[in-house]
Amino acid sequence: MVSNQWDEMLRLLPANWQELAVSTEATKGLRQDKEPGVLLRTLLLHLGCGYSLRTAAAKAMEADLATVSAVALHKRLKKCGRWLQELCVALFKERGSVLDDATMPAFRLFDATLIKEPGATGSQWRVHYSFKLPDLRCDYFKVTGVNGVGTGESFRQFDVQRGDHILGDRGYCTAAGIHYVHRQGATVTVRVNTHSLPMETPEGKEFKPIDALRPLTQEGAVREWSVVVRGPHGEPVAARFIAKRKDEATIRRSRQRLKRKASKNQQRLQEETLLANDYILLLTTLPASIATVEQVLEWYRVRWQIELLFKRAKSLAGLGHLPKKDPTSAHAWIHGKLLLALLTDKLARYAGALSPYRDDEDDAGADADTGADADTTCP
Repeated sequence: MVSNQWDEMLRLLPANWQELAVSTEATKGLRQDKEPGVLLRTLLLHLGCGYSLRTAAAKAMEADLATVSAVALHKRLKKCGRWLQELCVALFKERGSVLDDATMPAFRLFDATLIKEPGATGSQWRVHYSFKLPDLRCDYFKVTGVNGVGTGESFRQFDVQRGDHILGDRGYCTAAGIHYVHRQGATVTVRVNTHSLPMETPEGKEFKPIDALRPLTQEGAVREWSVVVRGPHGEPVAARFIAKRKDEATIRRSRQRLKRKASKNQQRLQEETLLANDYILLLTTLPASIATVEQVLEWYRVRWQIELLFKRAKSLAGLGHLPKKDPTSAHAWIHGKLLLALLTDKLARYAGALSPYRDDEDDAGADADTGADADTTCP
């Protein structure tokens, strides 16, 4: 039965997944267990089931899957980073994303997530990571604690280079962070938090986003304003404030979520918060000569799609032994988590068309009569 489940899982992979294992040299130098399916299945014991390298190696040997030590498994994980990345790119393209947009600059997507390692005393960490777009290459990985100075979400957590185009969510929407990026010679597009980002007009007057948004009442309406963001010492950075009104169904759902959250936390929602929630609000320092308003909105959707995948895979990313010292294995680890997220998402979309995993008709009938639970064994 477990074998049947594994076969079904393999069907979710890109058609050329085995060829990619060879072309990325994931199997190069292996003296045994060189079959790509065996290699991937062994890695998923660590990446998917949350086992430590030592436990994953023992489980693989116990199941007659592979004869490997914890050290050898760690080396295999490091070798498979490019393979896991290429699998992610292929699966992401299947989703109909804009990764093939020839006009799209090379972006870096910054984000962070909390990880709690297994066990009653498992440590909690904040993982800061950066993905290159459009090739989905993890080019930066940093682990910090969750308490104290220098552990929060900030552009300062990342090594920013001249010419970078950076995408960030609301957690990175601060004047200090935007100025840090600007000083490095990079540009940024960030989801706007109207409460944390003061803006001015080019003439030096206060720019009030809520007042600007009120006339924008038509569904799907888009508009941009030229604004200035001042840094800690008053230095100005020219930017574009972009707004797009959501459709009415989305507005109703998001307002309901806000009200439930406010009620749960015993807070009172302000009218300005509800109004801002009706729009997609972005701030970008990309000049209009590089990106139109429509392009900025479309390119930002890629960042949102990847964030949704990590939200779906939170249960996967939240368990596991996190590589905290070796950069190569850390990058492979996060690509493995993204691969699991993509496979989970694809399986959810196709689940309705799959038959229950059964060895034969008689077993299916027997389970139906007894109410037996479905097999939940890790791959």
